[in-house]
Amino acid sequence: MSELRHDPIARRWVVVALERATRPGEFSFPRPVPEDDEPPCPFCPGQEAGTPPEIVAVRDGGERDTPGWRVRVIPNKRPVLAIEGTPDRSGVGLYDRMRGIGAHELVIETPDHGLAPHELPVLQFAAALTVSRGRIADLKGDERFKHILLTRNYGVGAGARIHHPHQQIVAIPVTPLRMAAQLNAAHQHYMLKERCLYCDVLAQELADGSRLVHVCDDFVSFCPYASRFPYEIALYPRRHMHEFSTLDDALTERLAAHMLEVFRRLRAVLGDVSFNWLLFDAPNTNSSRRRPGWWATLAWDFHWHIEVLPRLTPHSGFEWGTGLHINPSPPEDAAAFLRDA
Repeated sequence: MSELRHDPIARRWVVVALERATRPGEFSFPRPVPEDDEPPCPFCPGQEAGTPPEIVAVRDGGERDTPGWRVRVIPNKRPVLAIEGTPDRSGVGLYDRMRGIGAHELVIETPDHGLAPHELPVLQFAAALTVSRGRIADLKGDERFKHILLTRNYGVGAGARIHHPHQQIVAIPVTPLRMAAQLNAAHQHYMLKERCLYCDVLAQELADGSRLVHVCDDFVSFCPYASRFPYEIALYPRRHMHEFSTLDDALTERLAAHMLEVFRRLRAVLGDVSFNWLLFDAPNTNSSRRRPGWWATLAWDFHWHIEVLPRLTPHSGFEWGTGLHINPSPPEDAAAFLRDA
């Protein structure tokens, strides 16, 4: 029989279809990177003139916007939101609107076009994460922005159009509903129990053990109890940390190593599957439109974390109509396969 499971952080229900559990080899999905994908692409060395001017780069000498870089950050040529101007929120009768103001940056992880996520060298991936960490901190200095998302789309099934390894940073002037739900749940849990909700979840997962994927001294990865998607993985720092920018370089390098091991296990179990990974960081407390006292307990109740979402199953009408995801792979089973990989 299927069962409904409740996520205490997102405050949503999920259907875990126990009676039709799907094993790793039973999924069907498109090839993440087309066979005809060959360099050079706009992100390859030597193509710098075809991109907007770089914002920052890690390079061993040389001029801006020339080859020789190891990590490069550029504005998105087709940004979701524009960097210039002010939001100018206004009413339209019953409705509300604001100008599409924000930031949309691309962090090119490596000069090497053909690397899959698990193939990046640890130090190279750590350098990319360090640059992203710095860009997030810098964007939080802009009072127009309330929320900043770091994400990586791997494969056509995850929305990638250019397959050269790159992360995306998007800063927006609103707090998304999904983030607001997490923040509210975390705040209410803290006010009731004077504990971090994420720390409590992490403690329970470590004690239970059945959903653990990869554990090291600094980070823990597990398949959430109420996983929405098959082989969904959550990654938490073991020490309470509310803001990603508080990582130092050594801890960022250990995070890179941990994430690469998670990607390797996904590849070993599922094959070359499209996936997204997302960083959920504390909101921007420098926002000009922050309500007084709104984030008073943020440093104690929020816990930055990463989600890894393999793209294995499409949404059905039931899922669109109810908002309840159907997961055909119980997280305990998925975690067991990933642990053994």
